[in-house]
Amino acid sequence: MIIDIQAQGFKLTDALRDYAETRLRFALTTSHSYIQRISMRLSDINGPRGGTDKLCHVKVTLSTFPDIIIKDIEPDMYAAINRAADRAGRNVQRKISRYQTINRKVQPLLANAQ
Repeated sequence: MIIDIQAQGFKLTDALRDYAETRLRFALTTSHSYIQRISMRLSDINGPRGGTDKLCHVKVTLSTFPDIIIKDIEPDMYAAINRAADRAGRNVQRKISRYQTINRKVQPLLANAQ
């Protein structure tokens, strides 16, 4: 599982990078066999003016499914990372469980057809 974290419009500190990587690994560790790559883009939309403008954009590239894209805007970058990582983890799990449910229903039908 490759994790790529980049910042746009501000300097990405080691502490913020480590925090983001830890949150992504924690949220997506149960699905790591399906995940090829995770890209996280962090940006400060309004710059020094402040406000609810910290954007966290997460793209999860899966091996057998379409990509999952999550965007979250919060006043605090750590909160944006938390929400985006949690949402990405839930979406990946939902997609995998749907696939497994459909597969369980189709397998007996295929076995009976032979």
